[in-house]
Amino acid sequence: MKIIVPMAGRGSRLRPHTLTVPKPLIPVAGKPIVHRLVSDIAKVLGEPVDEVAFVLGDPAFFGDDVVESLTTLAESLGAKASIYRQDQPLGTGHAIMCAKESLSGPAVIAYADTLIRADFNLDKNADSVIWVKQVDHPEAYGVVKLNDNNEIVELVEKPKEFVSDLAVIGIYYFKDVGVLKNELQYVLDNNIINGGEYQINDGIKRMMSNGKVFVTGQVDEWMDCGNKNVTVETNTRMLGFLQKDGEHLVSDKVTQENSTVIAPCYLGEGVTLKNATIGPNVSIGNGCTIENAIIKNSLIQTKTVIKNANLDNAMIGNNAVYDGNFTTVSIGDYSVLE
Repeated sequence: MKIIVPMAGRGSRLRPHTLTVPKPLIPVAGKPIVHRLVSDIAKVLGEPVDEVAFVLGDPAFFGDDVVESLTTLAESLGAKASIYRQDQPLGTGHAIMCAKESLSGPAVIAYADTLIRADFNLDKNADSVIWVKQVDHPEAYGVVKLNDNNEIVELVEKPKEFVSDLAVIGIYYFKDVGVLKNELQYVLDNNIINGGEYQINDGIKRMMSNGKVFVTGQVDEWMDCGNKNVTVETNTRMLGFLQKDGEHLVSDKVTQENSTVIAPCYLGEGVTLKNATIGPNVSIGNGCTIENAIIKNSLIQTKTVIKNANLDNAMIGNNAVYDGNFTTVSIGDYSVLE
């Protein structure tokens, strides 16, 4: 089994946090988004993964440190890591075709901007499975239309009239992903463009028209990481799941002085707390120092110093310094203080 992960986008909606770190490597509950996604998919598949292929963008942004992180991720699953580049943002179909050397045999394609919680048996009798989630406002999503046999017969993007409430979440299984490769090659060769880009849906629609059977796989939870607010919310939800799973979320190498931690919280190695109340629903990365502060419902990355602060629904990046007692500050592009 292979997992193909297109992740070449710059994550502009999550700026300033993605100005220096690709969005799939932003940590949620102590682990990068793409690491959680790929690991959780591997658990759902219930069989060995022999290759994980990552489609990255510009090497100047997705550099050697990113490649090293993704290689470690693949190897942790006992799989080979393959690295491909998408030089131009030409759409989901184009991104997949950048990894065409890996497009053979059974494979899952997963876009690295969401997290899932799922527990089901994969229907390998179908030619393809498209993972979906029941949503309250289907008009805001791409949805699937089913026939009487619960087979997918149509993909509809943001329907103005009700088609179904099953939203496509961007994770797909193909019994032979080589069939999708052939159809996407046709899409590219014939310059079939929607929304100014080459789309995976056009390859899927060609597969359907040729009689391939598509069915749905439903996830229990679907969590977005598209912007700051939903990423903080996803961090909260993930911490709750991990607490229920019994995971050890607070490092043994945390130093506390006159401080309180209200679960669930993730605290990385080398975190120092002094006169602080942390939680609930807070993730703090390795090497951070928090002093004279109250923090809840927030996500803080690594090696950051926070003093004299009262934070709620906050997201703070790496190597930052925030002191609530001072008014002379240096804040980067797209930052928000509320």
